[in-house]
Amino acid sequence: MTQRSPLAPEAFPDLPPIAGVTMRVARARYKNWDRCDLTYAELAEGTVVAGVTTQSKCPSPEVEWCRDAIPLGSARALVVNAGNANAFTGHRGRAAVEAIAAKVANHLGCLPSDVFISSTGVIGVPLPVDKAEAGLEAAFTAPACGWEEAANTIGTTDTYAKGARASAMIGSTRVELVGIIKGSGMIAPDMATMLGYIFTDAAIEPKLLQQMLSAANKRTFSCITVDSDTSTSDTVLAFATGKAGNAPLASMDDAGADAFQAALGDLCLQLAHLVVRDGEGASKFIEINVEGADSDASAHRIALSIANSPLVKTAIAGQDANWGRVVMAVGKAGEPADRDKLSIRFGVTQVASAGLAVEGYDEAPVAAHLKGQDIEIGVDLGLGEGRATVWTCDLTHGYISINADYRS
Repeated sequence: MTQRSPLAPEAFPDLPPIAGVTMRVARARYKNWDRCDLTYAELAEGTVVAGVTTQSKCPSPEVEWCRDAIPLGSARALVVNAGNANAFTGHRGRAAVEAIAAKVANHLGCLPSDVFISSTGVIGVPLPVDKAEAGLEAAFTAPACGWEEAANTIGTTDTYAKGARASAMIGSTRVELVGIIKGSGMIAPDMATMLGYIFTDAAIEPKLLQQMLSAANKRTFSCITVDSDTSTSDTVLAFATGKAGNAPLASMDDAGADAFQAALGDLCLQLAHLVVRDGEGASKFIEINVEGADSDASAHRIALSIANSPLVKTAIAGQDANWGRVVMAVGKAGEPADRDKLSIRFGVTQVASAGLAVEGYDEAPVAAHLKGQDIEIGVDLGLGEGRATVWTCDLTHGYISINADYRS
């Protein structure tokens, strides 16, 4: 991994084991590097699955495979390949996915559709089947590993391993949730290159798990952006082994369903923030709050327009309170807005209101706010009740350096 992001947490969190999940890693050598690049998770019989995938019109065959398998609701394994996205690879890419699924299914005695597959890395290079199969053979007999090792193995340009945990009470039973995620660049998950995997020991019906994950995704993974680029491979999968022994959840009316939904949402938000904090070249974590919009959907689109603006992002990188760039980003969003009702703040300091700069405002607290690592921009359109929050990072020379040399 490259130099650790200045926004990274101090350490990888202490994550509990999840009954029914065994993680292993191996070297498939998809690139010329000395590191593990294949992650294999073996899941207990009876494990159910839910997932959300990229809305890219050029998805990888792994994404298409997962889309076909998710509605079936059953999972026995997960395979994640790092270093090769296997996207835009035609029939050879699809054949590689089918070969991986067949090999794992034969090993476990399950259906190929019970095997979920992701790949991340360079686009346009077919995944070498011989390396994939050799990597799997090594993984099948490798010792079980911890969450941090698995999180490191799924990374590409990530500068640190990303993991999080949450828990909930379902009746008198405590259930655990653990997630690992990778993502640093090509991040604008329009879901529903970022890959996230959630594991829980809760007993829950797959349709309800899908409903809960889709709801959590809408407020978390679909509210982050690093560079406005949506990957061909974005995928988040949630696996529930049912080993906690709770009364199975089948609907939101069941006791404990609200608690589990809250825990899942919290976990997804933690993971989403970890991705932004590792944005390529990032030095600032930026929260953008938009209120007073015509609708929540309108507020979301305006917030993303601000978050994806290179001019806004470079101003924050330079610690420049150039609120005119925020006005520009609101105006270009194509959403209802009234210049003479617009208000803007940096942190708690109002800098513009009613279409004008706030007369005599003191820029010193704004400058102090922008010197920090956690930045907030607030926008009030003064039109309605719509609101949204989006998270992003600044744009520095580091982003250019990383991506100019990506294939080297």
